Amino acid sequence: MELGVNVPNFGPGTDPGRLRDWARTVEGLGYDLLMVSDHVAITPDVAEQYPAPFYEPFTTLSWLAGITDRVRLGTTVLIAPYRHPLLVARMAANLDQLSGGRLVLGVGVGWARQEFEALGADFDRRGRVTDQTLIEIRRAWANDKDYGGGHIPLWVGGRSTAGLRRAVRLGDAWHPLRERVDWLRTAMDRLRVIAAEEERPVPEFAPRILLRLTPSALPDDERVAGEGSLDQVLADIDALRDLGARSVVLDPFVGDPAETERPEVAWQALATIAAHRRWEKDT
Repeated sequence: MELGVNVPNFGPGTDPGRLRDWARTVEGLGYDLLMVSDHVAITPDVAEQYPAPFYEPFTTLSWLAGITDRVRLGTTVLIAPYRHPLLVARMAANLDQLSGGRLVLGVGVGWARQEFEALGADFDRRGRVTDQTLIEIRRAWANDKDYGGGHIPLWVGGRSTAGLRRAVRLGDAWHPLRERVDWLRTAMDRLRVIAAEEERPVPEFAPRILLRLTPSALPDDERVAGEGSLDQVLADIDALRDLGARSVVLDPFVGDPAETERPEVAWQALATIAAHRRWEKDT
């Protein structure tokens, strides 16, 4: 099982030098995947959680591809309705080629209504637009003489029944974000049922979880996966592996934008997990 890291590409402490340090830290600690998130217009609803500056994911990952050697690169998650599908297909395919085949494209429907309005995108139709976008991306990638990119893993986010069905129909992996282990266990049962209904294979399981290490254990009914003592977090990762996860992405951003000015706290947590790593990519 591979371990990845969601790197903050936003906030008051983020600049090119800080992003470079993040990339070197993630790769240097032996993590397998470096991912960044996506916002285009930093409207008030976005800025409350993810303030400017916000580094656009394709641009950022293209730059990081040139200063890393091994780590895979991805989006968690690209908001599908924000861009024309052929533009996404082109940028993703080009980035994959320029990085030596290291791209993972994670996509989602989005949540920031004001940002949708600023971009002239239809918030209420975002699910249907996402479905059509993914169909068009796959159609473009099938053209090896032009776009290429047919081998790029497509991870689909979402926790609703529609999101699970989208992952089954259009994704290579289901990519839920920051959930409890018990909820994920139940959701995996739902995913299998939906796959059977659709007569399609069950997609791979690639969750993104919070990483917040605490000095002592937290009550299990008050925490999400990846939150708590070191033993709790390691047990959560074990549980996700037992549920079939081939990839787990650790998200060390707890929620305060000021954290981006003090990345050493997150780096120490990642170093602690890396030192106790007992998961291999081929298990």
